[in-house]
Amino acid sequence: MDTAPNLVLVGPMGAGKSSIGRRLADRYGLAFVDADREIEARTGAPVSTIFDCEGEAGFRERERGVLADLLDADAAVIATGGGAVLDAGTRRLLRERGFVVHLHVSVDQQLHRLARDTTRPLIAGDDREAVLLKLAREREPLYADVADLRFDTGTSGAAEAANRLHERLQRHWHRPASIGLAP
Repeated sequence: MDTAPNLVLVGPMGAGKSSIGRRLADRYGLAFVDADREIEARTGAPVSTIFDCEGEAGFRERERGVLADLLDADAAVIATGGGAVLDAGTRRLLRERGFVVHLHVSVDQQLHRLARDTTRPLIAGDDREAVLLKLAREREPLYADVADLRFDTGTSGAAEAANRLHERLQRHWHRPASIGLAP
C-alpha cells in the first residue's frame, strides 16, 4: 500500500477528473483543487489566453509551479489538466508527492461526454475523434508512467465511478497517520 498525503488525478479530458475528484474529496474530508482553475485564479486569465500569449511551454512552466505549490500544501485531491504529464518535471513532482490515479476513458466515451462542450480549444475543430485519438496515443504512455493506479471510468456516472474508485483506493492508498482519514 502506498502512502502519500495527496491524491492526484491524471487523464484525458472527459475522464471525470473534476467530477470524480470532488466526490472523493468529500468522501475523504479533503480539499479539492482543479489545477487549471487554480492557474486561472492566480493569473487572472483563462488557460486558452495563457496558451495564446505564452505558448505551451509557458503554460507548462506555470502549471508545474502551481502543482508544486499544491503538492507542498495541505493534503488535497488534485485534478490535473489532461496535458500535465507532458512535462517531465511535472511527472517527477506528481510521482514524488502524491498517489497518482490515471482515470482512463475510451475515445468513444470521451466523444459522448464532450459532445456539447465548446470550451476546449483542442477539440474545437471538425474532427474531434481524430484529435482525441492522437492525444491518446501521445499521452497514454505518460499517464501509465506516472500512475500508481489505473482506473477505467467506463460508462459509469461520476457518483458510481467515485464509489468504485474509493473501494480500490482503500486497498492501494494510505494517507499518513498525522492527516487521518474520514470514514
